[in-house]
Amino acid sequence: MHILLRFLKNWTLPIAIVMGAVSYLLYAHLSLFNPLRPHAADAVAVLQPLFLFAMLFLSFCKIDIRQLRPRLSHLWLILFQCGTFILLCLLVGLVPLSPGATVILEGALLCLICPTATASPVVTQKLGGDTADVTMYLILINLAVSLVVPLMLPLVSTVEHISFLSAGWSILTKVFPLLIGPLVTAQLLRFAFPKIHRFLLSYSNLSFYLWAVSLSLAIAVTTRSIVHTSHPFIELAGIALASFVCCVVQFALGRLLGRRSGRLVSTSQALGQKNTVFAIWMGYTFLNPVTSLAGGFYSIWHNVYNTWQLRQCAKHNDKV
Repeated sequence: MHILLRFLKNWTLPIAIVMGAVSYLLYAHLSLFNPLRPHAADAVAVLQPLFLFAMLFLSFCKIDIRQLRPRLSHLWLILFQCGTFILLCLLVGLVPLSPGATVILEGALLCLICPTATASPVVTQKLGGDTADVTMYLILINLAVSLVVPLMLPLVSTVEHISFLSAGWSILTKVFPLLIGPLVTAQLLRFAFPKIHRFLLSYSNLSFYLWAVSLSLAIAVTTRSIVHTSHPFIELAGIALASFVCCVVQFALGRLLGRRSGRLVSTSQALGQKNTVFAIWMGYTFLNPVTSLAGGFYSIWHNVYNTWQLRQCAKHNDKV
């Protein structure tokens, strides 16, 4: 039993990825699940935000809000994300391109501007990084995205007559309740009910496993999108490759900047680990729906890399 639990702990993320894909395939092909099909989408829409809120709440219980400070490294990361997004929007919007090239570039711009994952504090904590640092960037990049994306969307969006205010409001209502809500709740609990706060701190590792459940749900949704798409394989391969390149570049740049600032883990996770649910939503809502697959593929790449990082960290801790 001990060996099994250790295996599950060490391989939580790849198990979650496989379980998400297999669960959807079983659900789609077995008549046993027929009674659940009319309610599955609604159930996922309710469960996923609940898991994310609980995960962030437990993570934010470990953070004192006085530790949240903007840093110069945050500015460089924001400039990179917003700058590359603006350049690709100008390229897609102003240069005549084939439909295939357009969806690949749109997939790339989604991966670049996509805010930091709400799970990034969880992984940063597991890797021994600065949780407050990545949380501060999580807030800043969401503010930046809510300003920059609506400004550029009219160039690339398939939605007619889209306005800055409507797009900005859609983004704010999508990301901020799940970001600010857990942070405010955790800080209120810290000061108003310190005994309950201390009790919850002993269960902060539960956030990692809540994230694993959320990851399985996200992979199941991604698998569904891949199975049901009618776009040519070459476009899907191009989107997958573009998301992979974006993932490698962002983690590498994050590590480079983080090494210089003395916060390698938090800076790398801040830039490389993405809120892929947001990318999928943006693709479906504002662009060609097939571009949402970029978020799904990115979810696989960054979680594979996080799995490797966590295994390396566990091996190092075992030796110490």
